[in-house]
Amino acid sequence: MPPPSVNSDSLLQHRSFVAFWIARASSSFGFQMLTIAVSWQIYSLTGRAFDLGLIGLVQFFPSVALALVAGHVADQFDRRRVVVLAQFIEGLAIFALAALTLTQHVNEIVVLGLLFVISVAKAMEGPSLLSMLPALVPPKILPRAMAANSVAGQAAGMVGPAIGGLLYIAGAQVVYAICGLLYFISVLMVSRLRYEQAPPRRVPATFKTLFAGISFIRNRPDVLGVISLDLFAVLLGGATALLPIFAHDILHTGPWGLGILRGAPAVGALLVGFWLSRRALSRNVGMIMFAAVAGFGVATIIFALSNMLWLSILALFALGGFDMISMVIRGSLVQLDTPDDMRGRVSAVNSIFINTSNQLGEFESGMLAAWLGAVPAAAVGGIGTLVVVALWMKMFPGLRRRQRLENDPPNTEIVA
Repeated sequence: MPPPSVNSDSLLQHRSFVAFWIARASSSFGFQMLTIAVSWQIYSLTGRAFDLGLIGLVQFFPSVALALVAGHVADQFDRRRVVVLAQFIEGLAIFALAALTLTQHVNEIVVLGLLFVISVAKAMEGPSLLSMLPALVPPKILPRAMAANSVAGQAAGMVGPAIGGLLYIAGAQVVYAICGLLYFISVLMVSRLRYEQAPPRRVPATFKTLFAGISFIRNRPDVLGVISLDLFAVLLGGATALLPIFAHDILHTGPWGLGILRGAPAVGALLVGFWLSRRALSRNVGMIMFAAVAGFGVATIIFALSNMLWLSILALFALGGFDMISMVIRGSLVQLDTPDDMRGRVSAVNSIFINTSNQLGEFESGMLAAWLGAVPAAAVGGIGTLVVVALWMKMFPGLRRRQRLENDPPNTEIVA
């Protein structure tokens, strides 16, 4: 935990958090640049759209298949060492891509194989990385820390692909080399964290321990409400998957307009994230969260019905901002309501829901658009989000009435 003398409300005074933020930003920028280089190189090598689909598959499968195992590992071993080892393997695999590309010993099988290795390591890293943050800052400023952490991810998502694309002009090996360097910067920062995890009670990996995160969530109404709200809101609010249709057929703009539309949610999220990193959410957090998810639904409906480019951009900007507010509250509430020895497994279950809902949300939007058209599909998603908010406010009254993110210490007797 942070040293007892560190009581400052300033995030910059918590050196371990600063190191964690630098590590998070470095690895996020590296990964965003990596995805651009891999996709461009694969398509240059094969010219087949099918192989671009394989890129998503080799990343998605390990993230879901290994999530529960990774959660168990996060709760049984030193999380800092797990993250360092995983990112070290990722960095080595990326440098291997650079070397093989430079020596012209690369093909699609090699690229996809090394990407699979990176994805496995990333899947094992995830729950440990997410579970470390609450131990780096006092609970009262955890929401601000999570907002600042999200800012790093949003900035990487906005700028990383552009930087990767520009560097690709000099060759894929240059992009890979810089990505690998960023990952090793992250390894260095994580290894220097003043992070102390209470020695866990080692238990064998059984079905009971692997699925303990699900049992915990089921017995904590607020945590269950937050995670399930996120699942259904993302499932129904996947209008951004339809952006090419809206840009071309409804807003009558070109690739430049599509680029602006795609970047608008990230800009909104980034600005709101900066604001949240400087302000504490201290009252009515339950209602603020529900209002933010409802705002997400309203913004989706406005986007669906708009036929003006400027209004669509504003709607997507607002959508990203509302999503950032709800994401910070949801993430902070889950972390603070979960005891440290369960954070890895709960984070793993949460990541399964997020990854699955993102993928299925895009599929749901595409199927509805094929049946009903793009505008009705997006509008139905926004209306469905509002319906989910109303139902969840009634089904989880404790969550609706929740005033603070910090709650009474959770009962851990259900954990074997």
